[in-house]
Amino acid sequence: MISLKVIAGKPEGVRADLVAAIVFEDEPGFSRRMAEVRKTAGHIPPPVASGAFKGKLGQTLIVPIAGRAAHQIVLVGAGPAGRFSLEAARRISAAAIKAAMAQHAPAVVLQLPDAEELSPLPLLKAGVSLRDLALSFAEGGALAAYRFDKYRTEKENDFAGVRSFSFLVASRRNFDTYRQGVRDAALVCEATWLARDLANAPGNEIYPESLARRVRMAGRKHGFSVTVFDEKKIARLGMGGLLGVAKGSRKPPRFIIMETRTPRGRKRPTIVLVGKGITFDAGGISLKPSANMAEMKMDMSGAAAVVGALQVAAHLRLPLRLIGLIPAAENLPGGNALKPGDILRHLNGKTSEIDNTDAEGRLILADALSYASRYTPDLVIDLATLTGAVVVALGHVTTGMLGTSEPAMQQLRAAGDRTFERVWELPLFEEYEKLMKSEIADVKNAGARWAGAITGAVFLKHFIGSYPWVHLDIAGTAMLEEPGEYSQRGASGVGVRLLVDFLRHYKP
Repeated sequence: MISLKVIAGKPEGVRADLVAAIVFEDEPGFSRRMAEVRKTAGHIPPPVASGAFKGKLGQTLIVPIAGRAAHQIVLVGAGPAGRFSLEAARRISAAAIKAAMAQHAPAVVLQLPDAEELSPLPLLKAGVSLRDLALSFAEGGALAAYRFDKYRTEKENDFAGVRSFSFLVASRRNFDTYRQGVRDAALVCEATWLARDLANAPGNEIYPESLARRVRMAGRKHGFSVTVFDEKKIARLGMGGLLGVAKGSRKPPRFIIMETRTPRGRKRPTIVLVGKGITFDAGGISLKPSANMAEMKMDMSGAAAVVGALQVAAHLRLPLRLIGLIPAAENLPGGNALKPGDILRHLNGKTSEIDNTDAEGRLILADALSYASRYTPDLVIDLATLTGAVVVALGHVTTGMLGTSEPAMQQLRAAGDRTFERVWELPLFEEYEKLMKSEIADVKNAGARWAGAITGAVFLKHFIGSYPWVHLDIAGTAMLEEPGEYSQRGASGVGVRLLVDFLRHYKP
């Protein structure tokens, strides 16, 4: 994890490989920053003089400085001040980190805007705090610095990556506020890095047993309890969905329970987070096409997000009773594998007919959602790379959201807007129920061609208790085909920041 910290002082006194300066597109702010550059560098860079660099959001320009503690300055465009947002802050930091990587600069300092520049911003006038602003600046840089290269014996260009990212403030007046935001960002980004690492890891590294070991390690390090059920305990409980999916693999399933320490005092709301933990999904007997099947190592992204969220929550000591549940299995086409037409009996006694063995995530989640009832929760949220249909509907931009609790969904929408891990509600109208009816069981696990993201949630709804419930289908947002502003191709770690923000602001 990259080192994050706040320092106070002037740019000319900073020792770093690269100093990043924020440039708003508007006049007179742009001209004022260019005057500072002229004073420091002794000239106006040609791209500025020609108009090629205008300070557009994410635009960067390297300005070499001879004889200074900082070898180079990078100007980073912030766009129009009137449109500045928390997401703009993330993208500015991400652009600075990318410039540092291109320059092989391991230590980077970002000069934050001073009070004179910040005070007129509509963002702050609307009530956004300096803490949240600092958190967003830190998030963008830390997440952009992530690389999954543990299996590469030769690093690209022999550059180990950016190791230090500092935020320079002109005075100590708001120093503690900035520092708190950056400290919180460090917790969240470390957990997001963990979620990305778990999901990016190959199937021969992360499988149900090894995932359980990694969760135990995280629990010991960060202070939350972990209990793991083996296949015998899973069978005694009657988790037919989890056992059924795992039958095709030689790797036995695991059911992982995490819980943070509940602060003493009055009764706290109980929230259960459930994460789909299919550590590799070949589709079972309903075998997936071989093209891009390697991506199915990331089918446990929901589980990874829940581990990350519990890790952060354990440090924040939120006034909640927080439980995480992960049903973990591999879905392979072995000789004992589940077959189309089979019937499974789940933990709550309901039965499901297997129409498609590649609709396996809902089968293991059914048992976990049933188990959640034992905690008498005030809310249950599940995260799952459940359907390709949600990718068709919402692409790789937005997470699909369905559920029975409008207040919780409203709060998740607000959290998604703040973190830019946005969610969009899809309907759960009763008319969709008929698409999942079985003639020989309580429900079948796959519906007709249409409304696949919705029918997946319809199936899950059969296994929730009387508690409020929200389902997040992260199939499009968890596994990225192209890099984003501060994410790489592969696992995004989506859900960690969303859940942490939601939990911090949660109102029963």
